[in-house]
Amino acid sequence: MVFLVVASGLVVSAMAQEEDIEEPEPVIISQMTVIGSKEAALDLPASGNYIDLEELRKYDFTDVNRALRQSTGVYVREEDGAGLFPNISIRGVTTERSRAVTVMEDGILSAPAPYSSPSAYYIPNVARMSGLEILKGSSQIKYGPHITGGAINYLSTPIPGANESFLKLSYGSFNEVVGHVWSGDAFDLEKNGRFGYLVEGFVHRSDGFKTVDAAPGFRETDDTGFNRFEPMVKAFWEPATPTYQRVEWKYGFTSLEADETYLGLTDEDFDRDPFRRYAASRFDHIETENHRGNIRYIIEPSDALRLETVAYAQYFERNWSKLHQLRGPNVGLSAALVDLTPGGGLDILRGAAAGTLRVRNNAREYTIYGVQSTANGTLDVGPTEHRWEFGARFHFDEVDRFQWNVDYDQAADGSIVGSAVGLRGAAGDRVQQSRAFAAHVKDEILWGPWSVTPGIRFETISQDYEQDQRRADGGGSPAEGDGRLNALAGGMSVGYEISADWKAFFGVHRGFSVPGPRASIRNDLDEETSLSYELGTRYSRPEIGLLAEAVLFHTDFSDLIVGGNLAAGAAAVTENVGDVRSRGLELSLQYDHGQTQGWALRTPARLALTLTDATLQGDATNTDPESIFEGGRDGARAPYVPRYLINGEIGVENDRAGAFLSLTYVPGTFTSASNREDGLRTDGAGGLVPDARVGRSDPYFLADLTMQYEWRPGLVLNLGVRNLFDRQYVASRHPHGARPGMPRSFVGGFEWTF
Repeated sequence: MVFLVVASGLVVSAMAQEEDIEEPEPVIISQMTVIGSKEAALDLPASGNYIDLEELRKYDFTDVNRALRQSTGVYVREEDGAGLFPNISIRGVTTERSRAVTVMEDGILSAPAPYSSPSAYYIPNVARMSGLEILKGSSQIKYGPHITGGAINYLSTPIPGANESFLKLSYGSFNEVVGHVWSGDAFDLEKNGRFGYLVEGFVHRSDGFKTVDAAPGFRETDDTGFNRFEPMVKAFWEPATPTYQRVEWKYGFTSLEADETYLGLTDEDFDRDPFRRYAASRFDHIETENHRGNIRYIIEPSDALRLETVAYAQYFERNWSKLHQLRGPNVGLSAALVDLTPGGGLDILRGAAAGTLRVRNNAREYTIYGVQSTANGTLDVGPTEHRWEFGARFHFDEVDRFQWNVDYDQAADGSIVGSAVGLRGAAGDRVQQSRAFAAHVKDEILWGPWSVTPGIRFETISQDYEQDQRRADGGGSPAEGDGRLNALAGGMSVGYEISADWKAFFGVHRGFSVPGPRASIRNDLDEETSLSYELGTRYSRPEIGLLAEAVLFHTDFSDLIVGGNLAAGAAAVTENVGDVRSRGLELSLQYDHGQTQGWALRTPARLALTLTDATLQGDATNTDPESIFEGGRDGARAPYVPRYLINGEIGVENDRAGAFLSLTYVPGTFTSASNREDGLRTDGAGGLVPDARVGRSDPYFLADLTMQYEWRPGLVLNLGVRNLFDRQYVASRHPHGARPGMPRSFVGGFEWTF
């Protein structure tokens, strides 16, 4: 495929030497999008959602959790309150660090190491995006390596078609500052074709909304926030050749610093002050850097054929220095939270007793690079039209883990009286690598009102890991290993156009999600697989603002992969934990009565409802007592997947002003598959021990209000209130203890397009 694209480009470049060649127009949309637009989403013979720039700007989304709640079938588990480290589930897959969801930016894999270590310690920033695409069911067949649940594609700011600039500034509660600026242009180069560019900058900072307890030698501080800086540069060149060609280049950088912690609170302390942080967490800090770039080449030899090749690379480095455990004796943080004995674990965390705080520097470097090519086109065969696609990808990724401990000796009054830095690498010195080849083919067959789209995906993955002999425990496991995984997915969707406004569809899809090298080789893990079905119908009348959709879904997950990093315990391991059945109903309705009646005021309204029954089929097979699936029995509900999820919107607007209210209700969920509410888990030896991670999250109702006014053409003033009624709730009990969502906050500013 790569050879075909390059060869075609050489031929066309030779032809470009002729004079007076008219510049052709592109004939097929770029594959950097997976849906393309809101209008294209209406024609999908499967379920998918498109959140466009208008929606993203309406609510000034800086937290992807809030944006994704608009989509049916998507569940999010809050962790830090600002969306820095989202935990996303689609149709019942595990929420931990979004590891079971394929996340992309402009159609390119964006997780730090999607094969070797897919946990999303980096995820694209929704606040600088122009759109968000969510694929579910059979519509995700062309994406991997995690397609048991769904795929999410972030769309970065496009290069404008003419000279255009944008400036956004806002200020809000907790000294939150958001700045977003870009400028770009596209213009003719006489006989050399067309050139375009975009230069973008984004900054986002906040002091945070929590307060770290004071201790001798350490003052109470509200500085629990973050700083994010993101520049990006794009350019394209379309040469003046008889066949349309386009070369695109993109480079982006992200720097993030956050005073974020894994440590939560006891329920009693949460009830007194949910935004408190114990003194023991004062050393916690994460720093990350992400460099990413790609070169994309597109050629369209005819109206019926399009070829695209992308070479991409990404380097991600992070060090999360955070409280890991208490020493002497060794006690995990969740156990320490429930140790109420005088001078015990909780008193040490509060800075009211002597102990040793072990802070682990979780330093890791991630590298990915690869080449992916896609050919698609159209072909008429008798009464049918075929829209076929073939794609292939060669991919490499690596995670290099190099961790060390720092022990802080704490006196009885909470002061730090000494420290010791451990051997670098002794707390984890391991390299994991994956080399993957993936190929997919699909064909959308159109015949009258019918569309049938079969597709198949195959991946073969060579994996290896090596572990340094300096590990602190000496190890009983092998220091290195290698292996290979082969994974096959396939599916078919059928669509039927009942009328120009009313469509129906059915799909069946077999998906897979692959484990990382160490888990696959050392723990002999199988890939997670799924078999899913969906049946839906969609009715749209854009001229009156009406859209209605209903989808029934049923997914059987086999050999569900659950990682140990969610628990962050010393003994936690990644395992196949068994089978889960997830089934439910997704309903969405949009209607604008003002538009229907021809009023000067439009009254957009929207409702999204997801009903889900996600339960274990048989007892969980995990042996790790630290696992989120610890104690799971046949029929138990999957953790952090709510029975239902409701999101709605009501608004009023005209051509210059608007006010919109977004409403979300999330019921409480079990936080472990044991479905226990008493805060107890098994100890691995048949007994029960207290654990701060076991129990339920709180039900919560959130209202976000935003108001906009166009002061002059292109200049829009805005004011927003998030969590309008200041609801306080336990959003999660992981990684360690009760954690709150963000309290009520205000933000105001302007957007200027010129």
